[in-house]
Amino acid sequence: MSIFKRLLLALLIVVVAVAGMTYARHGGGIPYTDVSTAPSLSPDQLELVLSYPEPLANVAVAQDGRVFFTIHPESRPTGAKLLVKELDGSIKPYPSEEQQATLFDAVMGVVINAGNILYTIDHGQHASKAPRIIGFDLSDNKKVLDHVFSAESAPLGAMLQDLQVDSKGEFAYVADVGFLNQRPGLVVLNLKTLESWRVLDKHPSVTPQNWLIRTSTKPMRFLGGLIVLKPGVDGIAISKDDQTLVYGAMSHDTLFSVPTSKLRENKGAQAESFVKALGKKPLNDGLSMDKEGNVFITDVEHGSVMKMTPDGTLNTVIQDQKKIRWADALSFGPHGYLYVADSAIPDQMLQSKAHMAAQGPYSIFRFKPGTEGVSGQ
Repeated sequence: MSIFKRLLLALLIVVVAVAGMTYARHGGGIPYTDVSTAPSLSPDQLELVLSYPEPLANVAVAQDGRVFFTIHPESRPTGAKLLVKELDGSIKPYPSEEQQATLFDAVMGVVINAGNILYTIDHGQHASKAPRIIGFDLSDNKKVLDHVFSAESAPLGAMLQDLQVDSKGEFAYVADVGFLNQRPGLVVLNLKTLESWRVLDKHPSVTPQNWLIRTSTKPMRFLGGLIVLKPGVDGIAISKDDQTLVYGAMSHDTLFSVPTSKLRENKGAQAESFVKALGKKPLNDGLSMDKEGNVFITDVEHGSVMKMTPDGTLNTVIQDQKKIRWADALSFGPHGYLYVADSAIPDQMLQSKAHMAAQGPYSIFRFKPGTEGVSGQ
């Protein structure tokens, strides 16, 4: 055999080996059972709040009705990354496009706590740069927090992408999907001391199961099935009394909760013993809780929002697969409205900018689920 053929054979062996390892680590996936029920609301109760030419990520609605939203980092945005729809209907960069140049890199999660502080979480391109949490006082729009997470709390490959903050502004709880490094978990940040720590690291409740997400657009597999989108812990929600954190891995069949006190005590050393399974759920993205402890859950496969009652009963509230390509983040607003952002992940993930532009606009909707929650969460 010639040297050229030997080199070619060696290269082929390497390619096959890499493909095999990639498939073993990121491939696979089996269809998930549809857990939908007949929607309690008709699709015409889904109101359009705003449309934007770039793919959206998360949404948070202030007590005064302003709607804050982020542009999805997967869409590789080059302009403003956090925007606000003002009460007059205008959409503007927040706090300003000039300031954003030094504030945001891959900002995604956004939430407003009861203290009227807007918090953003930025995963820093999967922690290859600085994962960062920033807070703005919405009463005067001034920055009140700017913290970079340590490598211990956000190691390389971490994707800090959703968060909740308690009503007193004492602790932040952050979901780390851990898609690249396969190390999902939660991060707790003491907002007074700025000390942070990881909890439930790679625990079964935050780790994805072997499900293939199938949307009306396409199944979420790439490179001929070598890579399948199977995210870990994604959506998180906090109870009105700050005592319970609810969370779910996107590619997992169960919703879980844990007492926030157990995430804080001894840096969460005993938290695993207090994790509670709440019930079966759809393959979900965002979560939100109302004042009665009901959990609203987006269903990314079926363009819907579901509700789980405290006893674990699951029902579809509203569904519209034509309008909602990927039900992403949820946020309660004033007057009993629940807002849902459609991030249209199949039309942006690993897609060209031209494709994303052609599939726009991207929208935020709202509806009245018949209950109330805390604005911004």
